[in-house]
Amino acid sequence: MKHLLVLLFFSLSVYSQKNTEAFASTSLNETREISITLPPNYQTNTSKEYPLLVLLDGEYLYDPFYGAISYGTYWDDLPETIIVAIKQGNSDQREKDCGFNPMDGLPTARATAFFNFINYELLPYIDKKYRTAPFRIIAGHDTTAGFLNAFLYKESPIFNAYIALSPELAPETENYVVDKLKNLKQPLFYYQALASGDVNRIKDPVIRLDEKLKKIDSPQLNYKLDQFTASHYAVVLYAIPNALYHIFDVYKPISSVEFSEKIVTLEQGYTDYLVTKYDVITNKLGLKVPVRVNDFKAIEAAILKNKAYGELDQLSQIADKNYPKAMLARYELGLMYEKMGELKKAAKKYQSASQLDPIGGLTKDMMINKYYDLINQKESNGKDKN
Repeated sequence: MKHLLVLLFFSLSVYSQKNTEAFASTSLNETREISITLPPNYQTNTSKEYPLLVLLDGEYLYDPFYGAISYGTYWDDLPETIIVAIKQGNSDQREKDCGFNPMDGLPTARATAFFNFINYELLPYIDKKYRTAPFRIIAGHDTTAGFLNAFLYKESPIFNAYIALSPELAPETENYVVDKLKNLKQPLFYYQALASGDVNRIKDPVIRLDEKLKKIDSPQLNYKLDQFTASHYAVVLYAIPNALYHIFDVYKPISSVEFSEKIVTLEQGYTDYLVTKYDVITNKLGLKVPVRVNDFKAIEAAILKNKAYGELDQLSQIADKNYPKAMLARYELGLMYEKMGELKKAAKKYQSASQLDPIGGLTKDMMINKYYDLINQKESNGKDKN
């Protein structure tokens, strides 16, 4: 129920309006309707690249995915994402787009044309026209969810993440998928969802595939199956938040639980933890994300609690790399010298910080006040000695 409420929170003002285009496909020999939605800051943040989400069944999967991503990006739990939805029309059109040979489970000639439309026409078009990061997600429901596995069959999987909602798996899909996923050379996310209301012809193959995938011992595979008490169509609303948070789990900022259970309990290496966290985001998701200010403050708090003041120097270097025009780096050095009792050096760093841009809760007035407080404290200590 919690996830249903989340999806009802559609922050329509967060994302720009979607643009609908008529895409003339040579592979399909027809024009297909697609919609493209860009993040709200796309036009102003001209250097940023965004992950790409391709939706099959774009008519009805767009809104729930759009809502979940809008909500997640509001809290910075999910990255802003370019959404491309493919309209597939009625059930006959879906069956033609995603048909398979009943003997070997491979796409039919028509489905191969649909595959080529996405792989050789749509994706290059989107990559050329928009600033896409090297991280692609594809999602589908029942018929289209089974079809998206075809994008795994290439030597290098075309997508980095697969969201299959109550997938109708073609014959031999279990074997094809397992063979590909046990020999991965790069991180890949594979998510499946089932509903209690799904018929057995959907459930049974997915359960068999699940049993095989759980036996794969590969650090590159990030796999999850969720089963919900829901109808075949309601499973979409339950599963989408789980799927997105499964894929982007490493993207999330440091939480209070992460801080108390994983960071503050360390004996040392607090700044190393921060560096590793953001390296994982880059390596797994292909996203270059500046270290969040709140994450700096979390690491700073752990350092202060454990009196590992020397690590503030390294934290300052990370701050300078991420926010060279802001006062954060000088502030961290000032804090280090202050805690070590070197008040003159600390005062100079705070004074220097006051000349730079404010960031987070750090302000010019705060730096000036800290400067004078330390100067007065130093003078008072000098008088006491006399």
